[in-house]
Formats: sequence, structure tokens, C-alpha cells
Amino acid sequence: MTWNPFAKKSAANETTVGASTRSESASESTPKSREKNAPTPKRSAAQAQNLRPLVPADRKASAKQARARTRERENIQYEAMRTGDVAHMPKVEQLPWRVYIRDYVDARFNIGEFFVPVAVVIMACLFAFSQFMTVYIVLAVLLYTYLFASVIDMFIMWRKLRKELVQRFGDVAVSRKSRSGMYAWSRAMQMRRWRLPKPSSPKRGNWPK
Repeated sequence: MTWNPFAKKSAANETTVGASTRSESASESTPKSREKNAPTPKRSAAQAQNLRPLVPADRKASAKQARARTRERENIQYEAMRTGDVAHMPKVEQLPWRVYIRDYVDARFNIGEFFVPVAVVIMACLFAFSQFMTVYIVLAVLLYTYLFASVIDMFIMWRKLRKELVQRFGDVAVSRKSRSGMYAWSRAMQMRRWRLPKPSSPKRGNWPK
């Protein structure tokens, strides 16, 4: 048996040629597989229909619809406040301490709830009897006395109400962000029949439990 020094080189050349042939065949087959995996025209058309533009085509119509929805929601909330429907009131009016404040203020007799009509009558009398100094002074004293009495009454009311709120709902009910004090004072200064939300009880004396 004779030794051939070129046998390994020829075998290596055949191996290289075979590998290059296989790589070429794989590269030729790759586009075909992509073509098979490509979406069909129907699917691409469906995807194109599902795409929505970020900016509406008609901005005026879109803004008009948004205003209509907002107005409808506000009308529903106002009607709920007028009828006493807590479930459809604004979120802030559904807070449990807000409901308690309303029931507490509505249950008591507040001196300040008649301040607006009394002040209007006294101011009219002041203009009418401005020439009579004695009457003018008496009416002015009555107006300031009534105002001072209303402030004292609301201060006493808030001290008692604040203790009840802290005991039932914690410090969050009387924090600055809650504005519970201003809410109670403003409601106490309104006549009972004009208050919104509507009082839950038609008569005074029904204290919240």
C-alpha cells in the first residue's frame, strides 16, 4: 500500500465544498419559508382596519361629544344632589364624613342659616331710615349682634362635630385637605330648604347614628 500525501487535502476540499453547498441550499430555502410565514392579504387588511389614528379626524366633533358627555354627567349629579340620591352624587359628596356632616348640621337649629335674609332686610331698612341716626345705629347694632351670635353658634357646633368626626372616622375627616370645617360652616349658613345636597330627613332632630 502506497502513501498518498494529497489524500487529506482532497478530503478536506470535498468537506468544504459540501458545507458551502449546504449553506447555499439553506439560504435558498430561507426566503421560501418567510414567504410561507408572511400574513395573508386578508389578515393584513383586517389589521389595517383595527388601527385607529391617535388624533381624531374631526376635532370639533370630538370636542363637542366630550362636552356633551360632561354636561350629561353633571346633570345627573345635580339631579342626585337635588333629590338626595347619594349613589349618583359627586365622589366627594359620597365620603362618609361628608354625609355625617350634612346630617349633623341638618339635624340642629343653626342661628346663621337666616343670616342672609335678615341681613338683606336690615340693609334695606338702613338705606330707608338713613336720615334717622338713632334708628340707623339700632339697626346696625342688631346686624352685627346677629352676625356675632351666628359665629359663636357655628364655633360651638364645630367643636362638638369635630370630636364626633375624629371618634368615628379618624383624623383624616378633620384634616386640612378634607375641608370639613368650611363645609360644615357653609352649610350651616344656608337656609335648610336651599341646601344642596338635599337633607336626608325632612325635619330637624334626626341626629346621625
